[in-house]
This record gives sequence, structure tokens and C-alpha cells, in this order.
Amino acid sequence: MKKLPLLLLIAAGFIINPAFSQTPVINLNIAQANKDVSPMLYGLMTEEINHSYDGGLYAELIRNRVFKDSKTEPEGWSLVKENASSEAVIKLIAAEEHVPNDERRNALNGALQACLRLTVEKADGRVGVANEGYWGIPVKPSTTYKASFYIKGTDRREPPRWPWEPKPTKPPLPVIENNTPGPITVSIESNDGKTVYAKGTINLEKSIYWKQYEVNLTTAADVKPTKEARFVISTDRVGVYYFNLVSLFPPTYKDQSNGFRPDLMQMLVDMKPKFLRFPGGNFLEGPKITDAFPWKETLGPIANRPGHNGSWGYRASDGMGLLEFLLWAENMGAEPVLGVYAGYSLDGDHIDAGPLLKPYVDDALDEIEYVIGDTSTYWGAKRARDGHPDPFKLQYVEIGNEDWFDRSNSYDGRFKQFREAIEAKYPNITCISTIPKTQYPAMSVKGKDADVVDEHYYRNSWDMWENASQYDSYDRNGPKIFVGEWATREGKPTTNLNAALGDAAWMTGMERNADLIIMSCYAPLLVNVSTDANGKRAWQWDSDLIGYDALNSYGSPSYYVQKLFSHYLGNKIVPATATNIPTQKAPLSKKDSAEGKAPKLVPTIFYSATMNDATGTIYLKIVNTTANKQAVKINLDGISTVAPEANLVMVKGDHPEETNSITDREKIIPVTETIKGIKKSFSPKLAPYSVNIFEIKTSK
Repeated sequence: MKKLPLLLLIAAGFIINPAFSQTPVINLNIAQANKDVSPMLYGLMTEEINHSYDGGLYAELIRNRVFKDSKTEPEGWSLVKENASSEAVIKLIAAEEHVPNDERRNALNGALQACLRLTVEKADGRVGVANEGYWGIPVKPSTTYKASFYIKGTDRREPPRWPWEPKPTKPPLPVIENNTPGPITVSIESNDGKTVYAKGTINLEKSIYWKQYEVNLTTAADVKPTKEARFVISTDRVGVYYFNLVSLFPPTYKDQSNGFRPDLMQMLVDMKPKFLRFPGGNFLEGPKITDAFPWKETLGPIANRPGHNGSWGYRASDGMGLLEFLLWAENMGAEPVLGVYAGYSLDGDHIDAGPLLKPYVDDALDEIEYVIGDTSTYWGAKRARDGHPDPFKLQYVEIGNEDWFDRSNSYDGRFKQFREAIEAKYPNITCISTIPKTQYPAMSVKGKDADVVDEHYYRNSWDMWENASQYDSYDRNGPKIFVGEWATREGKPTTNLNAALGDAAWMTGMERNADLIIMSCYAPLLVNVSTDANGKRAWQWDSDLIGYDALNSYGSPSYYVQKLFSHYLGNKIVPATATNIPTQKAPLSKKDSAEGKAPKLVPTIFYSATMNDATGTIYLKIVNTTANKQAVKINLDGISTVAPEANLVMVKGDHPEETNSITDREKIIPVTETIKGIKKSFSPKLAPYSVNIFEIKTSK
């Protein structure tokens, strides 16, 4: 969606309609608060985009740890020589058919066939390999890092051949004296190698076979935090060294093995999400059918995970596998919403319903069994062996992702085949259709309606304000709505204040209709905001919720709005009506201007109210999208008493383009104050560019 420059939007849009000169009035009918708010209204959506996992939430610090990110170069790795007189080279040994037999013997296993070879012909001081991490290795004081890697050291000579193997056409390699056994140094150090932050050694044994070694590296208490660091494995001896599955983990959230980056996970936990939709998004489908999320290959030890081609221009390590997704949800106290591959991929290939689709349906049934099967089932027992004997809770399974892009119109048949099989085996699971009849009636499921449909919206703030009331008129007899992806796309790489105002307006509309909207989640959730020395960005999508680099993280203004809306939410919808709401003229597109269309009038104030019927607490949310302080009158009908003081929590700023960043992480954060003089009718003044949440104590 092409966006007009922000100043033009402001100039064209913030013209208040003079017809509304009276004070806006919002009436809450608390006696009629009898519709339930969906208990799963707010959750999270995730996929591998913007280095959300590798280089993000997944705590692994080594980039290209199994040497599969490129077929030609060892991306992320470089040669280290203490002195220029040393003679050494590194080479990627790729897992390709054309690789000679002697090199194929260097595969670690069937999953990890590529490796890195360091050949040292002369060692004048230390020689080794360095990994740059994901835009740096984060160094923090008094921190212990767990390093591990597979290594073997040999001399360089022609290996023995099996009798049936052809004689090599190339001349034999010269012999290099094999002095590889002995100490190998492992360190975290500055990029120039002059400062060593932590160091350890392992004792490499004499063997032609792979062996995994582990060592802990601990930084001193006086170390200054930095991300300008690298990870190095080095030797002072000639020989040929092979490396595979090189790993470096910092402390993880709750010290979980193969776990999560603590600061990012804590930010997600703090949002109090009710569900986690995974593994995508486009990451579920993959560019080709063979690139779909290979959940079975993501189980068990990471040495058995080959990784796969991702959907956003880089390879996924699959360290974040199916069990890790489930543990992520469990850590947050959230339920999984599982997306299963449904036979359509991003390049347009699809599998028609019928016998050819059956293996994919069976695969989905296996995946569900892994999630919720008891230990008497095959996949439930596998989950127990993986370390989680208890089944997870699972109510919703989404069949595919954004299948409206499938122009073959095959989704109707594919969805039915999946739904019938899943409901037959798991009658308590609700299947979600990815083609909503509300948006794509010609392509949606025919015959029996889906119980839940997934709607996606990516808009600018004007579109959000214009459409904030769209669910007010939806058919209550149709399917329930899952707003599975949505965002106000302004600001980069994370959203600005204006986007947060658009988000908040949209969310008030969802809250007013929280009997129809059963779930909603913003996307994308995470973004690595780093750039390399050439200015190449780590991210592929602008306007994201949470930003970070190797060392620090921050929430966007939209993050805080999401967090507050989730925290301050009742279990009953309070009916609300309003009068005298001022409007502003939305800017015209070039096309609309050419066609002589009149500007649309868009509200400037948005509102919703929910109530905790056990405590009588009302959560009134009001958004002021203008540059002016705005008085509003609030009437509380249907209550006996109201506490004279209320809490007011706000997200606000001086300019709509204001934002947070990796260098200014708390420019816009929530502020709280106490409002006095609360009565059944009271008139607060809303700050400019503000999202306001009133926490009001009442009794009926």
C-alpha cells in the first residue's frame, strides 16, 4: 500500500468539521452489559520474518551454525590469523552430489552433511575460524555462555577408497603433518581480536571421527556491554580441522535448553497473550511445496535438524521447532493456535483435494497428535520422549494460510478434506478457514460454513480510522471472526505514534464486537533492526511491534497499546453510544482526486468499554487522534455508585511521527495518573494524540 507523506496527511486530514462544535458525549449502559468478551480476544502471531527467530527470539548466537546458509560460501564465517606469516585457508564443504566421495565422508549425519574445513599449513601464532553472529555477538558482564561444536582433526592426504569406488582423477593431496590433537582455544573477543572477553579450551583428541565438545565461557564483572564482538575457535598447530554444528548460547529464559532470549520473551509474557498462532504466515507454506514447515524434522536434538528454505530470503535453522513453539506458548500461559500446511505454497503450486492430498491430511493429524495425544499414541509418546509428557491444550487449527492467493479455487475441496478428517478424530477441535466469506465470497468455503474465518488487514491510519466500526454491522449468525493478521503500517522498522493511534481505534472496534471477534493478533511481531556495513537491512517488513539488535530490545508505541488493551479488559461488553463525535477529512488519493471525489469524513474519537462483572470495574478506552486537547462527557448509566477516583493510563506524544528506536527506547511509554471527581457523569479532557484507558470502580 503506497503511503502519502506524513506531513501531507496531516495537512489534508486534521481539519475538524465545524459542524461538531458541541462536546462529544459517550454513554455507557452498564445495566445491559450481558454479552461476553471472548476469553481469547488478544494473542500473538508469529513467523520467521525479519530474523524473528534466528537472530531474534531463539537464543542461539552463531549464524550459519551448520554451514547451509549458502551453497558456495561459509556465510558468517571468516579466517583468523594472528600473524600474516601463517598459511591457512577455510573452505565450505557443501552437501552436493558433485562433491567428491572423500568430502562426502565428512558429513556429520544425514541431516548435517555440510561442514567447514580449516587447513593450516603453517601456524605462526594462533589460526582459526570466527563467526560474526547475527550482526554481532552480544557481550554482557558476569555472563556465562555455553559453547559447543563438533570437530575432528586430520592430516591431509588421499583417503582410502572402497573397492568399488573409481580411482580419483585429481592428483593426491600433499600430506600435512597431523599435529591436530591438543588444546583448542574458544573465545569471545572484539572484532579486531585485541580484547578477549571470555576464553576457554577443549582438548581435541586424535581421531578421524566427529566428536562434540563443550565449554563454558564467562565474562568478567567489569566488562562493558557491546555487540561489536565475534566468536573464535583457534589452534596453534598445523593440520586439517573440520567443524560442524557450532553453537553458542547465552543464558535463556527460565534456563530452558535450546531456549529463548530472555528480554524478548519477557516482553511477550508481559503482553499477557491468550494464544500464539504459529508457525505462520508465509513461513507455514514456503515458496514451494517442498519448503512447507517440516515439523517432523524440527523435533529432537538440534543435530538432527537440517533446517529448510524460508519464505523471506534466508534459510531457517529450525532450532525453533514444533516443541519450541509449544513451549513458547506455555511460557506465556497462552494456548497454541496451530496452522497446518494445506497443500498450497507461495509460488502458486497446489495439490487438489483427493488421493494426492491425503498424505498432507495424515501429516496434519500426526502433528495434532504430537500436540495433544497422550503417551499411548505414537506421536504423543514422541513428545514425551522429547521432554514434555503432558499434552498441550489445543482448541483451534487453521487450515493453511491466506489461501485466497490460490487462484485455482481449490481451497473449498482442500478445506473440507482437512476439516472432515480432523473433526472425525478430534471432534473438540475447531477448524479455521483462511478464506473469509466476508472478504472473498466467491472463493470461500461452500455448503457448510466454516465455524471460524481468518481476516487479514494491513492499512494506514486513515483506513483504520475509517473502518474501525466495520464489525458493528456484521451478521451475528455467520462464522466467528479471527483477525489473524492486522497492522497499521506507518513507521519503520517499528511503528510510530500515528500507527499506534490507528491500532487503538481498530481495537476499540474489535472490543465493541468481542462477542463476534473471538481472537485477534498483530503482525509482524518481531524485527531485528540491524544493518550491516553495506547498509543491508536485517528486516524485510516495516512497521513491526518489537525491535531489537544483538544487545538491546524495545517496544514500539503500538506494542504498549497492545499490552494495555490486553491488561485492561473485562469479561463483559458494555454497550456504548456516542453523539457529537467530531470528524476530519481524509486525504484523497491521486485517483480519487482525478475522479473528482469528495473527501471522506473520518471520526477523530474512538471508544469501547468492557466490565469485570465480578468486581464492577469498568475499562473505558478512548482514542484522540488529533493535535488538540479534547473534552468529552462520559455518562455512566445503570450503576448505583462510582468511586470518586479512577486510574488513567495513557500512551501519548507531541507529534504523530514520534516513535521509539534502538537508540531511544522509551521515548513513548505508558504513563499513569489518578483522576479525581469521578461521578456518574464526568468530563475529562483527552491529551492530543493519545490513547486513554480509564479504570473506573463501580457497583450496580
